Amino acid sequence: MTIASSEKQGAPAYQRIVVKLSGESLSGPEAFGIHADTIQGIAREVKEVHDLGVQVALMVGGGNIFRGTRQKDLAIDRATGDYMGMLATVINGLALQDALEKAGCRTRLMSAIEMHQVAEPFIRRRATRHLEKDRVVIFAGGTGNPYFSTDTAAALRAMEIKADVILKATRVDGVYDADPEKVAGAKMFSRITYLDVLQKGLSVMDSTAISLCMDNKMPIVVFNMGLAGNLKRVVMGDTVGSTVTAA
Repeated sequence: MTIASSEKQGAPAYQRIVVKLSGESLSGPEAFGIHADTIQGIAREVKEVHDLGVQVALMVGGGNIFRGTRQKDLAIDRATGDYMGMLATVINGLALQDALEKAGCRTRLMSAIEMHQVAEPFIRRRATRHLEKDRVVIFAGGTGNPYFSTDTAAALRAMEIKADVILKATRVDGVYDADPEKVAGAKMFSRITYLDVLQKGLSVMDSTAISLCMDNKMPIVVFNMGLAGNLKRVVMGDTVGSTVTAA
């Protein structure tokens, strides 16, 4: 798939994208749950990009509802907690699907954990066909296996559908050498290599996801989804956020 030059042709820089949305991004200003204005805003941003002719897939997390690693008081088995988190991603996927449909996008929700009443099972060729038919595809259920994050699931799905890029939506402007919400003067990288991310232990995606992207030369753009229009600017090739690539 050819990546067009937005500067020369006025066309999107990417033709097929995977947007990684954390569950926390859906809770907006709230501590947990799904914030109506926030999810509607995300739907509008996605539709704006989809209207450019870009094929859009979304990988959604579940941390706004349940994250096993944070429920230490419950002393839940790690695998059980991960499965509970995967089910939370399906709830978020349904909410995103509803918001996107109301915004005017045709969608398909695909889950790695089969539950036919609410979502299609993930089948690689079917997912690709949905994208080709101008549908926004929402991936839920992670990889369907415990011990793997939705970051890793996003990287895996991006490879499977032959996406051009992974767009990691966050609440900060990009990749920093320290947490910018805690450390004043933290330095942001406009470009950084996969190896530097791993060696410096930077909070971009987990190490499994970064390694998978490095092995398959899948670029990652980390950007602030909280700023209106940022998703479109990234897709159009503007200098927004931080890009993680090979050396």
